[in-house]
Amino acid sequence: MSALLSRVLTAGLLLAVFVPAAVWAPTWAWGVLMAGVIGMAAFEWARLSHFSLFAARAYAVSLTLAALVLPVLTGAAWPSAQTGLTAFAIVFWIAIAPLWLWRRWAALAAPVRAVTGIVLLLPAWAALMALHVRGPGILLGVMAVVWIADSAAYFVGRRFGRHKLAPTISPGKSWEGVAGALVALMLYGVALNGFAGLPLWPLLPLLAVLLAISVLGDLFESWIKRVSNMKDSGSVLPGHGGVLDRVDALASTLPVAVGMLLWLERHP
Repeated sequence: MSALLSRVLTAGLLLAVFVPAAVWAPTWAWGVLMAGVIGMAAFEWARLSHFSLFAARAYAVSLTLAALVLPVLTGAAWPSAQTGLTAFAIVFWIAIAPLWLWRRWAALAAPVRAVTGIVLLLPAWAALMALHVRGPGILLGVMAVVWIADSAAYFVGRRFGRHKLAPTISPGKSWEGVAGALVALMLYGVALNGFAGLPLWPLLPLLAVLLAISVLGDLFESWIKRVSNMKDSGSVLPGHGGVLDRVDALASTLPVAVGMLLWLERHP
């Protein structure tokens, strides 16, 4: 089976599982499912960070339990906690991650990697919960931003890619792929305008910002894999690598998207 066919079949299977869950599952069931995904990604992050097998498993279980317990512990303050996690993630992706890549930090120390994994994954889980509460249309609409951008960048980059985006970090990514993703998202924005009545301003600029954040998340994981001397975070998803390889752009984009939604809700 070709790599492309494996990639397409795996993506189709994932959509067949997660789209119905997003639409019909109650919030608690969605939270449990997504906590499991975050736990798998946490295990892969720990292995990328060269934790021992026991430590990686303990780290994954701890993050999964933290996700499940946090809403219970915070109770009525859970929405405020979600906002705090969102703000923390936005600061990381807007300020720290670009500096991290620019300075080419390896950050191999286990405590640094452990804290970074929490910042990457726990706010992403909180964002998935916040979006689910707002309805499956909003949840899937935001996630589709990453799916559309990733697919367009992959196929356009394979066909037309000539100019490398960040050759020392991820040689396979190209500026042509990014341009293809931008065009695809602009068309997506026009479709949302036509079918859902969303105004093109500020929708199109916000989609462009989310594209930049999704690329940043992808590049960040690629850099971590490079300094860890690993090609993929795992092998559980044929054609895609590991779970972390599949959710890296979502981990960066979802909290920023929630931050945008919170701002729009308060400034209609």
